[in-house]
Amino acid sequence: MTDWTYSDGFESRTEIANWVNVAAFVLSVYLLLSFAVLPVKYTHRHYLSVCLTLGVVFMELAFIIPLGTKPAQCFNEITPNDMKSSGSCAISGAFLLFGGWAIVMWVFVRALALHLQICWEVVLGDKSFYTALVLGWLIPVVGLALTLSLTGVSFRFGNVCHINHKDALQDYWGPLLAFAALALVLQFVTIGYCVQVYVKSLLDDKPTTNTSSQPPTYQGSMKTVTARQTYRRVKRVIELQWRGASIVLVIIAEVVFFSVVFVSMDNSTKVDAELLQKSQRWLTCLVANKGDKNKCLSLAGGLVKSEAVVMAVLIILGLSGFWCLMFMGRWSMTHGWAEFFRTRLFRKSEFVSADARRFSNDPRTYEMLSGATPQLNIQTPDRALTSPRMRSEFSHTDTKQDLYGSGRAYVTPVASYSHPTPPTQHKEWDPRSTHARPIDVSGKGLEMNIYPG
Repeated sequence: MTDWTYSDGFESRTEIANWVNVAAFVLSVYLLLSFAVLPVKYTHRHYLSVCLTLGVVFMELAFIIPLGTKPAQCFNEITPNDMKSSGSCAISGAFLLFGGWAIVMWVFVRALALHLQICWEVVLGDKSFYTALVLGWLIPVVGLALTLSLTGVSFRFGNVCHINHKDALQDYWGPLLAFAALALVLQFVTIGYCVQVYVKSLLDDKPTTNTSSQPPTYQGSMKTVTARQTYRRVKRVIELQWRGASIVLVIIAEVVFFSVVFVSMDNSTKVDAELLQKSQRWLTCLVANKGDKNKCLSLAGGLVKSEAVVMAVLIILGLSGFWCLMFMGRWSMTHGWAEFFRTRLFRKSEFVSADARRFSNDPRTYEMLSGATPQLNIQTPDRALTSPRMRSEFSHTDTKQDLYGSGRAYVTPVASYSHPTPPTQHKEWDPRSTHARPIDVSGKGLEMNIYPG
């Protein structure tokens, strides 16, 4: 149908999108190689970034394969080839659908992870990693299987197979837009929370001095500290994740754009009474001009989307690789590759000191390859290295006398108000101060009462 509703050369112009995807594919491969080869300090790689880039690569392969296979788009004069009659159509259509699913799912997973980290302070661990893998790859596989079995793909415009218009909204575009909408809602909620935290930190950022006579309350000070701590935490996360948040918004905008275009194209080409009535003037023009489509292109504009819109959709599909490199690539990757080639290609031979063989002829003693502990060559130290004073010259009494023999005089500190007093003389106990009788030393005071038996 595109041969009759679009101008001459439209099919050849659609190959521009294929070559755009070739350039984007090169950038995506560069990004993946950087993630795989370079250290983390140069790439800051994360499994969310790696998996999203892989999804973009699958979509780019859908546009690269037809450049090599040069598939025939028409099965006969009125029927295009589909996935059953053309292997190239089946492969390119499968890559396109799976890549779209993978991109949307990993964008959703990234938006969900960012929302959990910022709004709920959730630390992503191993469970989150495996859950993300299941959501990011299993759902696209299931979605691809259902779409190919229920709807299928065929040549509609260009040399890449797209999903058929029959039940495409229920089988593919509907679920795809649902996950894209969830990702967009999560992203807006996260942005709103960040704005709220920022405004709250500005309102609570007041001087700590208090002019009133009442002391500051503990509850008010804790609220201020909590708001500032939350702002610092959110600011730190945004500094680390702003690239991921930006690519989420860009990819969702792309998905919404080409989804709306494809759905409107499906609705406009649905064969029914309304379509026959709209195309009556165009068909009459073709009959009157003996099949000259160029004289009837103005009438066909109301039946299909314009060439500019279709070309924009195809090119935007290929820009995903550029967005990935723009937001997930870093200038430090170039320094990492320079360091990689410098150490691999221009590496000099390692220097081995000759002193390593001085103490032993067995090289295993310094290469640490032997399982047993090597014998150490231990010798008695020379007399010049011993102490000039032997241990027997010291005596215990001399040492003790040096430590405890001398006493130091007490010096009164300048700022001290206490003065030492001399010890008092010994005073015996005075029995007259109590009721006890004094002791008679002569023994006269002692009396013995004898009771008669």
